[in-house]
Amino acid sequence: MNAPPAFHDFRKSAILAILTAALGFFVDAYDLLLYSIVRKASLESLGFAGDQIRTVGVHLLNAQLLGLLLGGILWGVLGDLRGRRSVLFGSIAMYSVATLANAFVNSATAYGFWRFVAGIGLAGELGAGVTLVSELMSPRNRGYGTMIVASVGVLGVVTASLIGDLFPWRYSYAIGGVLGFLLLALRIGVSESPIFARALQAKTSRGNFFALFTNWDRFRRYASLILVAMPIWYAIGILVTFSPELGKALGLDPAPKSSLAVMFYYLALTFGDLVNGYLSQLFQTRKRIIASFMFLAVALSAVYLLAGGLSLTFFYATCAALGFVSGYWAVFVTVAAEQFGTNLRATVAVTAPNFVRGLTAILTWLFNLLATRMDVRLAAGIVGMGTFILAALALSHIEETYGKDLDFIEKI
Repeated sequence: MNAPPAFHDFRKSAILAILTAALGFFVDAYDLLLYSIVRKASLESLGFAGDQIRTVGVHLLNAQLLGLLLGGILWGVLGDLRGRRSVLFGSIAMYSVATLANAFVNSATAYGFWRFVAGIGLAGELGAGVTLVSELMSPRNRGYGTMIVASVGVLGVVTASLIGDLFPWRYSYAIGGVLGFLLLALRIGVSESPIFARALQAKTSRGNFFALFTNWDRFRRYASLILVAMPIWYAIGILVTFSPELGKALGLDPAPKSSLAVMFYYLALTFGDLVNGYLSQLFQTRKRIIASFMFLAVALSAVYLLAGGLSLTFFYATCAALGFVSGYWAVFVTVAAEQFGTNLRATVAVTAPNFVRGLTAILTWLFNLLATRMDVRLAAGIVGMGTFILAALALSHIEETYGKDLDFIEKI
């Protein structure tokens, strides 16, 4: 018996949404990490040298992080006011323009401005894409869709590493911008979520970001979501980013290269996202799978800090293993979309990942502060211990959402 036309239309819309969101996150991840990869070469080309490369580079990175934080709020609110589809279009268009513009900058001021604009644009794509995919797919199968989105997206980081090494920095930015514009053509056929369309008819507040802070239950759920994902960015922001300094403290000579550590970490993270997403579907639980991967992340962080100096090969292998067990990003974003009603879903799913990224600055600040007073490995271990304890406590306050019906309104 043939399925009714409506089923075919729905299946097509879900597949196209998954494809668009996955490729959008691919370009998003490419641009997000490209700056770190080409920072030194680009600033040298603009005439900076010595300590200027570090100080100016930090200012540019902070401009991008500020854009991510502000953009997360902007696109999240718009996603609940105007729709998920419009945010996909707007965010992709903005970061495509900004990434292409970075290929033509001739001053630190212009560079910083376009990194700020790119940060705003980059903030919206993942959360809006996962929200749309979650609402288009069935409750029991949505994990597969978001698993594909996150896994394909993370490959953008690996691509950025390769492109950044093979091409001059201006060409690397130009390639990212062109990829974004090509993606816009695919987005044209994406349908809006019918769940959101029904929410438009409800007489309730939508996209009210401040409502997340005016009720204890909503604030607890929101804060817990953010804290659960912090171990992922502890590994990225400290163990991987500062791998040359930590590797040297472990006695490795020559010291590890951060570019290789990043590539191995993210390549393994892609497989971790796939396995994590699959296991959450197989065992029909999000929380237990996140808890299992988090426990493994604690163990591997200890191996990294205590035994990572056995050899350079072992060190890079440990970075890859850390990437694999940090691969619950896809499930985290899915849980974020499932925790709140349709009128706040995009606001949460878009802002939460960006607040996690932005709060990484606190972890790196604390790490740098402690590293001036003690061994760099001990400093990293203390920050990691606090991060994992808070994440474990937060996970205990998050609702199990596998198979949850998302067609409901958050009472405000």
